[in-house]
Amino acid sequence: MEKLTHLEALLFTAVLENCVDQLSILGYIMPVSHEGKPDLSHTGTQEMKEIIETQKELDINCQELMSARQWSGETVTSMSLKSIKHKQQLRKTEDLKSTHHPSKRAMKHTALSVENLRKIQADRQYASDVITVTMKNIQESGTFNSLTEANEREKAKKSKFHDILIREEEGKKEIKSLEKQLQNVKKQTEIELQNRDNMIVYLKDELQEMKAKTNMESCYMKKSTDLQVHQTQKKCSNAENVLDKEIQKLRSKTDEEIRVHIEIENFLRQHHE
Repeated sequence: MEKLTHLEALLFTAVLENCVDQLSILGYIMPVSHEGKPDLSHTGTQEMKEIIETQKELDINCQELMSARQWSGETVTSMSLKSIKHKQQLRKTEDLKSTHHPSKRAMKHTALSVENLRKIQADRQYASDVITVTMKNIQESGTFNSLTEANEREKAKKSKFHDILIREEEGKKEIKSLEKQLQNVKKQTEIELQNRDNMIVYLKDELQEMKAKTNMESCYMKKSTDLQVHQTQKKCSNAENVLDKEIQKLRSKTDEEIRVHIEIENFLRQHHE
């Protein structure tokens, strides 16, 4: 990288010093959380006006420094004097703000959250540190490599953050897709469970009907079997009675034949004698 001339280095240094001063003022006028302290929003009005006027003067000086590259070497000396005056005004502003900044912070406490203020303060401090290192780099080597490196680092961080956001967005889409699939699976599962419950109820009803039918058939078969046994027993008893009568008849007939035979035998014996 081509080195800056001595004049350019002075101009850039003056502009960067003004930027650092502006960031310092911003750090003092930014609101922060003051819990437990009374509201001082209606105090220090005159001092706040002085701070605003001083800030306007600093802005005018910044514009003059930005156009200083077109001026001569004597103008650079004038800018250096203005820079000294600028620093004196800055110290005056800091003194005023150190006395009354709680009221300013109290007025804006509801506008910004503590986390946002912390982030802004961190970014402001980082920018101030980078500019300070750049001024030192310009004064020592006549280049601003540190600023370029810081810019590259921020680009890398931004790119990494962008990649993280893309992955986060893709993750959200995937989560939504999975949630949708999960909902579909839940619905399908609920339908299947409902169908199974209906089938279980149906099978229970069928089982109750089968049990009732089986009980009825068992009772019928038992009664039918008992009746058949009773009828068979009755038939057997009747047949047994008939056989007993036949036996009695045969016995009577046999006894009669024996008696007749004895009588005939006796008769024949008597006639033979």
